[in-house]
Amino acid sequence: MKSACGASATGFRNLLEPPALVGHFLAHPPDGFAAFEMRSGTPAFVAPFDLLTTADDDLRRRVTGLPLYRWWGRLLRPRTCFVGTTVSEYALFPAGAEAGALVDEWLAEPAARQPFLIVKDIPQESPLLDQASNAQARAIAAACERAGFVLLEGQALAWVPIDFESADDYLSRLSPARRKDIRRKLRARAALGIEEIPTGSAFADAALREACYALYLEVYAQSEIHFDRLSRAFFDALLQDAGSGGIMVVYRHAGRMIGWNLCFRVGEALVDKYVGFSYPAAREHNLYFVSWMHNLEYARRHELCCYIAGWTDPEIKAYLGARFTFTRHAVRPRSRMLRALLRRVASRFESDRAWADAKADEGAALGRAARP
Repeated sequence: MKSACGASATGFRNLLEPPALVGHFLAHPPDGFAAFEMRSGTPAFVAPFDLLTTADDDLRRRVTGLPLYRWWGRLLRPRTCFVGTTVSEYALFPAGAEAGALVDEWLAEPAARQPFLIVKDIPQESPLLDQASNAQARAIAAACERAGFVLLEGQALAWVPIDFESADDYLSRLSPARRKDIRRKLRARAALGIEEIPTGSAFADAALREACYALYLEVYAQSEIHFDRLSRAFFDALLQDAGSGGIMVVYRHAGRMIGWNLCFRVGEALVDKYVGFSYPAAREHNLYFVSWMHNLEYARRHELCCYIAGWTDPEIKAYLGARFTFTRHAVRPRSRMLRALLRRVASRFESDRAWADAKADEGAALGRAARP
């Protein structure tokens, strides 16, 4: 399969990452997860899932504020079977598989024993995928709906086409206020040492891997969502995998590592997967902004077609000039009553889409106001 940005994988559609990443996920799943392959080879996992994870802030406050929530709230964290992985941007579907047959397989064991089944991150007319992949995703979403799943709008995947000649050319497309702010933040680069380290033999040093994992845990600890804490064994395997196309960009200040960003070159795309930051130093040196521009420059320097920047923090990524493509989640509670309830409140779990729609409305309003 070949995507619009040149990412390829044998056997699966929708895989933007190196296949080795999925292999490491299956061998070393996140803490508390049980990962496996279904008969068709579709990767999946079972894990506890907080049903309020993607709920809007108002609904979350109302539910957690109900009497005795601390006692019954655990009922909102059931064991859930997920079709997909937490290391791939999209759910992975066997190429050529018939949609209805796949959904029937997913509804069988072990999903049948779990209160919830979720097909996570189904592509939705993704510009990063080819026509066949998008067609299969549409067919699977329709088959899920026929089987009683509720389709929810998913997250916003950020990406940037590498269609600019320089950093100045890229920044010139942003508003004057944003250009000024970003350039001011990028002055922090002068005090940093920046090194690009390919995965493989350089990470044979266990102390270096330990230091990298410690910075990953700092980012995980300050994150608003705590779902998949990747294991030390996963990072050990991934960092020593020379064949994955991984590039870790390490940021040092006064000789001390204060951050890193692990990306992968897959086909003609640069895929940004993981970061580790030391706080407060990473904030003091604007590493989020510095690493964003460094990654764009790396992709331009290597004549890649796009930079795929991941799901989190859509607001800041939009500020930095990203485009977005959306997914859908197909959710099927085993209880018919819960399915009916979910259909009534589905919009309360679609915060990224609501944010994008609000931004579009704001842009349209500004456009109308600017007309003579």
